[in-house]
Amino acid sequence: MKLELCAASIEAITLAKSLDFDRIELCQNLEQGGLTPSAGMITYALYHGIDTHVLIRPRAGGFCYSPAEIAVMERDLAFCQQAGVQGVVVGILKSNFDLDIEALASLKQQFPDFVWTFHRAFDESIDWKRSMDHLIKLGFHRILTSGFASHVDIGLPILSEMKQYANGRIEIMAGGGVNAGNIAKIAKGAEPDAIHFSGTSKVLLDEDSAFSETILKVEEQRVQRILDAVRGVLK
Repeated sequence: MKLELCAASIEAITLAKSLDFDRIELCQNLEQGGLTPSAGMITYALYHGIDTHVLIRPRAGGFCYSPAEIAVMERDLAFCQQAGVQGVVVGILKSNFDLDIEALASLKQQFPDFVWTFHRAFDESIDWKRSMDHLIKLGFHRILTSGFASHVDIGLPILSEMKQYANGRIEIMAGGGVNAGNIAKIAKGAEPDAIHFSGTSKVLLDEDSAFSETILKVEEQRVQRILDAVRGVLK
């Protein structure tokens, strides 16, 4: 079972390296659910030798994208390919919440060498079995999911069904609300191929500045508690 840190800052990249995470999902703006990180952040992570999977999400909100937004995603993917990124994380739906097979197939055909993960847009799709079958046919390697729910605790029974239905055809990675109190239950109950978490808490940044913002900031102690909680299960 792999452990993936959702890393949205220099501190998170450094922490993932020091705590020997299997990989990171690199993004920025966790407060908006994660957006595509800057070129500097991508190359910084790669420089530190971490297995880096980059989130390709051009804006906040839902996952039905215009042709112009898809074109931006293509440019981000082209940069990632040039930079030597190992994997990318995407999610594209139609307005009816079905997978946008045409757009996904086009991106996959243009950039076949990435390890492809479909993110939690999966949990907004119409039918998880049909969606999974489509992603397998498209050649995706991994699905990040809360078990078709808003929180992994709620979706744990479905998460277990997903793992059985996948049957080794695609990896199932649990995420969305993972913490020290539930990670062992997730690992034992669903036996996912990987678990994804950020280990963040809300922090008021630069309180004395006129541009102060509340952000989700990684906390080493929180991350360490999650690792300690799952360590016995992974042995």
